[in-house]
Amino acid sequence: MASSRADRGATISGIGVYLPEHVVTNHDLSLTLETSDQWIRQRTGIMRRRIAAEDQSASTLAIPAGAAAIKEAGLVPEAVGLVIVASISPDQIMPATASRVAYALGAENAGAVDLSAGCSGFIYALAMATGLVESGIQEHVLVVGAEAISRILDWEDRSTAVLFGDAAGAVVVSATYGPNRILGLDMGNDGSGADLLQIPAGGSRLPATHATVDDGLHYLKMNGREVYRFATRVVPRSAAQILEHCGFSTSEVDLMVPHQANTRIIQAVARRLGIAWERVFTNLDEYGNTSCASIPLCLMEARARGLVYQGCRILLLGFGAGLSWGSCLLRWGDPVGVTTI
Repeated sequence: MASSRADRGATISGIGVYLPEHVVTNHDLSLTLETSDQWIRQRTGIMRRRIAAEDQSASTLAIPAGAAAIKEAGLVPEAVGLVIVASISPDQIMPATASRVAYALGAENAGAVDLSAGCSGFIYALAMATGLVESGIQEHVLVVGAEAISRILDWEDRSTAVLFGDAAGAVVVSATYGPNRILGLDMGNDGSGADLLQIPAGGSRLPATHATVDDGLHYLKMNGREVYRFATRVVPRSAAQILEHCGFSTSEVDLMVPHQANTRIIQAVARRLGIAWERVFTNLDEYGNTSCASIPLCLMEARARGLVYQGCRILLLGFGAGLSWGSCLLRWGDPVGVTTI
């Protein structure tokens, strides 16, 4: 029997990641900052992070991650109809980093667009891809979260320099008529908190000048206390809403994969949702906060550890600049390039 458009859904058909080789430990940072390994671990849960080489950028991190995802999906690059790059550290204001990524991958005729939603960017990009695939406009969309955040950090500011790492993670979102699919998405934003997490200068609101450079206004600035309050208030509410919409309870979530911002935030969110820590995946101890790359990086590692498997229900949670948030509930289907045992 032929399937109707109403049966059409979207699924993650391939996944890939890329991590720079250079590792910076908390001890390394303590040599130049007034901090210590103990101070960083206690407040963030982070032990080390990856830092991109001088000749690397968001696009050069994104390209191998995207290539791996396309290969795992069993596709040729020409089959990808759209490339979306979510990033807070794009190559340039224009052109889109996605245009360089698409060209380098060989998806030369694909559409290419960047998405800026802070650390919620991967969820937002996933939502865009899901809508385009479910509607039949696209068959395969490549979503990449790519960050060279080290380029936008003030390495003399311990409140931000210790938190972030560089990485890229990618997924291919493809059409499906099976049960393993993206089940629901929720997104929101509170612009009253726009100044709490920002890069003040470099855009049309505050163009680059000698003064903005001298004043360090092209670096990431964050009010950590207020971001914590925001995340622990809004993210559990968003997660509860998407679960209710999809007809599931928190007890039916097999794995929670949150944006890897801070262990304290993640613990508070899990506690308020009533999700046991054993069902929460974290890897920020190894990679720090990789912003838009954090969720796909977690998915890849969780699958490698056997925590992501055919049919499991996964709750993805993002939050960040804007102040933005996003939640996604999906039922996992093994990509075609993965052999299950």
